[in-house]
Amino acid sequence: MAGAGLEGARERRVRTGGIELCVAELGDADRPTVLLVHGYPDSKEVWSEVAVRLAEEFHVVLYDVRGHGRSTAPAPLRGGFTLEKLTDDFLAVADAVSPDRPVHLVGHDWGSVQSWEFVTVRRTEGRIASFTSVSGPSLDHFGHWIKSRMTRPTPRRVGQLLGQGAKSWYVYMLHTPALPELAWRGPLGRRWPKLLERVERIPAGDYPTASLPDDAATGAWLYRDNVRARMLRPRPDAFAHAPVQLITPTGDAFLSERLYDDLGTWVPELTRRSLPAKHWVPRTRPDQLAAWITDFVRTHEEPAARAPRPVAETAARSGVRPEYAERFGGQLVLVTGAAGGIGRATAFAFAEAGARVVAVDRDAEGAARTAEMARLIGAPDAWGEAVDVSDEQAMEKLAAKVAAEYGIVDVLVNNAGIGLTGSFFETSSEEWKRVLDVNLWGVIHGCRVFGAQMAERGQGGHIVNTASAAAFQPSRALSAYSTSKAAVLMLSECLRAELAGRDIGVSAICPGIVNTGITATTRFAGVTDPAEEKRRQRKASRLYGLRNYPPEKVADAILGAVLHDRAVVPVTPEAHGVHALSRLAPGVLRTLARWQPPA
Repeated sequence: MAGAGLEGARERRVRTGGIELCVAELGDADRPTVLLVHGYPDSKEVWSEVAVRLAEEFHVVLYDVRGHGRSTAPAPLRGGFTLEKLTDDFLAVADAVSPDRPVHLVGHDWGSVQSWEFVTVRRTEGRIASFTSVSGPSLDHFGHWIKSRMTRPTPRRVGQLLGQGAKSWYVYMLHTPALPELAWRGPLGRRWPKLLERVERIPAGDYPTASLPDDAATGAWLYRDNVRARMLRPRPDAFAHAPVQLITPTGDAFLSERLYDDLGTWVPELTRRSLPAKHWVPRTRPDQLAAWITDFVRTHEEPAARAPRPVAETAARSGVRPEYAERFGGQLVLVTGAAGGIGRATAFAFAEAGARVVAVDRDAEGAARTAEMARLIGAPDAWGEAVDVSDEQAMEKLAAKVAAEYGIVDVLVNNAGIGLTGSFFETSSEEWKRVLDVNLWGVIHGCRVFGAQMAERGQGGHIVNTASAAAFQPSRALSAYSTSKAAVLMLSECLRAELAGRDIGVSAICPGIVNTGITATTRFAGVTDPAEEKRRQRKASRLYGLRNYPPEKVADAILGAVLHDRAVVPVTPEAHGVHALSRLAPGVLRTLARWQPPA
């Protein structure tokens, strides 16, 4: 019988070193094997959400580490949890479930710590096809990291040591005699599920299992048997003999990102990913983990890709910034107004960085074309969705569909917009309504339905709203348009303040004159002759074409705004100039606003 959350799994017992390991399998055993190793104080059920997703394509294997879950514990406990014995367990499981093919190894927390041992010792060479590490460093690499900073201290290095030392408070506690066992079998064990739910935002359900207090008490020996010895005498030959994918949650309360600064020295073939999330990502971000693991396993199963380049190197060769590939690879990005212009360029930029893309536009064919091209240029997956952003119910249905079929959006780009020029008195109430419905209410709907999903998930995210330089440049010819964009700018600032405590960033992008197709559809208030309106549209298009500022530069600014969590981002020199004047000399802008552009 499988554990909670693993209904339908096939279970077997594997004997090794005087203990029995409880092993669960899902998926077709003839497919590549993905072996998931859990951390502390978990059992294999921590992986259940990820395992179900991976089993659609792979043979997935999970096992309770010795002394955890339904596996038996060594006797005596002292000395029974050394990395050497944990390596014996891994080999026994791998030989049982995949005797003729190497396995793709995935570890979280202490599952990653021990997996670093598996992937760096000689006796496992040929048994591991790839390794994905999540929130758990090699103790050997950690030991060398500490030594290098102690032998050659600088203010920055000392700060890194002190910072990680503070994050590792629990390690010292777990080395104390008897106290961890008493705490876990007492009040801490009873309160742990609620602590995870409140601090890590882990949904309540079948995790953690009832064995948690005993698992945590017994698992303290993982630390006692290994940490001190490896910190004092780290192995000098801890080089990885398989490709490694490092996934670093940026909000991890226990591990500093700086721990991995020297990792390239030890891993010849390294792919780095960062995820705005906390420590327990197998439970809070199973969709993202499954997507990255699937992509990595596929890469290292294809014969033509037996020696793939690391993501950072591949990104540099293709013109994509390595930090974009690391930050956005595998994330779910939704872009409205994606059938052309800035929206399409933005969808493509995220696709090139390896993100999964949902291209949204009221033009169904245009959205589908953008999604198709996004897949061709690097998106692991892309979908086109036809929606009018001004339709509140349609946006609510879209949000429900995206969450159910693709996952919770990590980055939302509210880009859809329309143009309207003309004086205030020539602009009808219907024209005002249409501009505000799309340019402002479309942004409000997007922020509300997708932002609420981000907030409920509790693992952060980012919202980008396309405003305009017209948001801080008044003009007698752009009353409705400038009003809508100024409202988007203020909405973004207010929402940024409200969502800061939920780790959700909000950025307002304010482009100036950009060569897009918006001029071809811009309406001219007060112009009733279709031929005259077409003439003015062609004239505006020619002027924008002469300016020739490409939408790709705006897209790059959007990715940079998300990466660096920027609040307001003017794009184009004139946008920067107007933004500066709005703060330093607003009277100059008021004078310029009186200028009447020629028809």
